[in-house]
Amino acid sequence: MQTRNGANPASTGSTANRGMAGSAIADAVVPAAAAAPSLRMFQLGGRIALVTGSSAGIGFAIARALGHAGAILVVNGRDRQRLAGAAAALQAEGLEVRQQVFDVTDRDAVLAAVDAIEREVGAIDILVNNAGMQRRGPLEDYEPATWQELMRTNLDSVFFVGQAVARRMIPRRRGRIINVCSVQSELGRPGIAPYTASKGAVKMLTKGMAIDWGPHGLNVNGIGPGYFATELNAALVKDEQFSSWLVGRTPSGRWGQVDELGGAAIFLASDAASFVNGHVLYVDGGVTARL
Repeated sequence: MQTRNGANPASTGSTANRGMAGSAIADAVVPAAAAAPSLRMFQLGGRIALVTGSSAGIGFAIARALGHAGAILVVNGRDRQRLAGAAAALQAEGLEVRQQVFDVTDRDAVLAAVDAIEREVGAIDILVNNAGMQRRGPLEDYEPATWQELMRTNLDSVFFVGQAVARRMIPRRRGRIINVCSVQSELGRPGIAPYTASKGAVKMLTKGMAIDWGPHGLNVNGIGPGYFATELNAALVKDEQFSSWLVGRTPSGRWGQVDELGGAAIFLASDAASFVNGHVLYVDGGVTARL
């Protein structure tokens, strides 16, 4: 026997049960506006963000994006004059910016700088380990001194600055660390084996940081840029043969523009990524998706 609406009475249960079920469904079904992730989750108002190597290129673009999301910026570089120019450009856009000149490969300088930031600016909420360099050359001819310079800049700095900042974040049980990796964290090309080794190590250090510091309330993730038209890639941008190969190799069919990294940085720095940990987000136009 069926009721007029076609339901089997045995399956509908008593009036009381139907009321309970209806209540449970009502609790589970949230209005669409409330269920959708709020844009407020992406706002960084008042949070202090230290971005290393932010005088130009990717670091500058990431700092700019975080600033426009509301963060108080601490920009970093070794060249005082160049850093001042970057800070002035950001301030001209209405962003709140402080400068901290220090060498990320010098552990003592890093410790002193982090102390100064925490004392003079406030608690660091967001760290972006961006400082990096490239030294191309045949691996069989690669000088040990050049290898060491590259590893100090690309890898040691991530450990030095990451550890110094994490030690402050851990007692507060909160903090976001974003390490700038690369598509070379996954892929290789001729003539850049040391760079590939350094960025592969940064990827795994990112995962290790997340494992060790996640239980203390920290989120540690990476951004893996593809090929972007930056100062670091100036020689490749000018190389017509390479550019032609890259455009053909990239599903999006072009070089990336540094401003396109901003969204990923804001996401990983924000409350929207509260359950994202140990992940590397590749912003590469699809390069890592293609054989």
